[in-house]
Amino acid sequence: MKKLLILLFLSTSLYSQSEYPQDYFNNPLDITLVLSGTFAELRSSHFHGGLDIKTQRKQGLKVYASAEGYVSRIKISHFGYGKALYITHPNGYTTVYGHLQKFSKRLEEYIKMCQYQKESYEVEVFPGPEELPVDANEIIAYSGNTGGSGGPHLHFEIRDNQERPMNPMLFGIDVKDTKAPFVIGVYAYPKNKDALINGKNERVPLRLIPKKNGDYEVEKITAQGDIGFGVTTYDKQDLAPNNNGVSNIQTFFNGNKSLEIDFKRFSFSETKHIKRLIDYEYWKTKKSRIQKLFIEPNNPLSLYKDAYDNGFVKIEDSTSSVYKIRIRDYKQNETWVNIPINGKRIKSITKTGENISGKSLVFSDKSTVLNSGNVKVNFYENTVYDDVWIDFSVNSDTLQLHEDKIPLQKNFYINYDISNYKNQHQDKLFIARLYGYYKKPSYVYTTRKGNTLSAGSKVFGTYTLAMDTIAPTIKPVNFQHKKWLSKYRYLKVKIDDKLSGISKYRATVNGKWILMEYDYKTNSLIHDFNDNVVKDTKNDLKIIVTDNVGNSSTFEATFFRK
Repeated sequence: MKKLLILLFLSTSLYSQSEYPQDYFNNPLDITLVLSGTFAELRSSHFHGGLDIKTQRKQGLKVYASAEGYVSRIKISHFGYGKALYITHPNGYTTVYGHLQKFSKRLEEYIKMCQYQKESYEVEVFPGPEELPVDANEIIAYSGNTGGSGGPHLHFEIRDNQERPMNPMLFGIDVKDTKAPFVIGVYAYPKNKDALINGKNERVPLRLIPKKNGDYEVEKITAQGDIGFGVTTYDKQDLAPNNNGVSNIQTFFNGNKSLEIDFKRFSFSETKHIKRLIDYEYWKTKKSRIQKLFIEPNNPLSLYKDAYDNGFVKIEDSTSSVYKIRIRDYKQNETWVNIPINGKRIKSITKTGENISGKSLVFSDKSTVLNSGNVKVNFYENTVYDDVWIDFSVNSDTLQLHEDKIPLQKNFYINYDISNYKNQHQDKLFIARLYGYYKKPSYVYTTRKGNTLSAGSKVFGTYTLAMDTIAPTIKPVNFQHKKWLSKYRYLKVKIDDKLSGISKYRATVNGKWILMEYDYKTNSLIHDFNDNVVKDTKNDLKIIVTDNVGNSSTFEATFFRK
């Protein structure tokens, strides 16, 4: 192991330059790998950073170190990856294991020591190379469902020495896949006001005709000017019915390559720009992701290769052209889409521009401030990708800020003047987004400076001031006041807050802090008596729960153990 530690420092740059070692990383589970999510799969606001490996609908499967190395990071959070482990390897790569139920005995003891020292369930630590070395195939954890997981599975990543996630299948992590990708939609887009598809200057759905060999033909279109295309496509593996992302898309115009999108690697700094790859408005209104096969301004994604004219094609009058799309999964199963195009110039058309009456202009390359009544909204430079006209109005304390159909690069900031509220009410106010059919308020992280409340958001929509005067609830689950708990391993409590949401909690026994794991999906707090910090026969439990505007509840009970 000492040799390993030396290599970590001397050989990182040398090894990291090798081209995807095939026999270095092992499967992190000792079951046949079946995926619920593939690398770079399109998610709501990001590209998926690894493989989601199914764990047979249960928790507690043994998770193995994919190769020798040392634990370089442990992060425990309520959301995101939940309980996550990071192992740095001598060849410069790092493997990541997320949504874990718990760690191996020595790692569990290490992280619980950190939690008790910091008196916090949520911790992030960075052990040194000599603190927590691990061997290849050593049991490091057990699979779970912690954090933002929607069901039991293991999230597994391989990152390069610049912390960029890469497709683990590049390294020989194998999943059975003999099925070609399939297509459920193809669309054509005009680049500007002078371009037409089938006589229209707007996104046009194209009629797909499946062929017997699994490829697709598109009914011939008539077009003029510069146009682009988009595709909705998925892949399936042999052992799972779920739809997954594809690995590579190439386009060709009259036999010449036009664009390639290669989902091999990306950086976390660019993943938010998935909103520029997909048709964001279509996703928000139709819940289907069209991948645009052209590059618009202010698109910094590194996934593109060989982009001629940014993927747009020029259709001349009286021409016959063919546009082809090749879609592949990682196992090189491929599907082709063939689009015949008839170039035909229409001399005069009626163009209908956007109705901007009553709307406000937000600039992409400079700051914009919108004011009305007691509300001010700040858009800093590069908040929007393009200059856009948006609906902006304030009625009492309700702000109508367009609809969630326009992609944003970063937060805009809403500021409310609350000086007209009584002093005793000001501390209970927060900024909320109204969502759903019934327009329920959802807390947006709110700060206060004097008589101004501020909140940042990346989502257009309806916002308002909301007031929360009701404290959280705390209810015991598996015990009662003055009862014996000697036969119980866990102490379980339910906590909830109906409006602004839980901000923090603290639990003590006989005045000493105890670790309670919080699962926001089940509103539960759980203490494991195996932590061996509760040692007295008579124990006075005290739990304090605080919501996001400072309302606080205290629960107290006595229990006995021997």
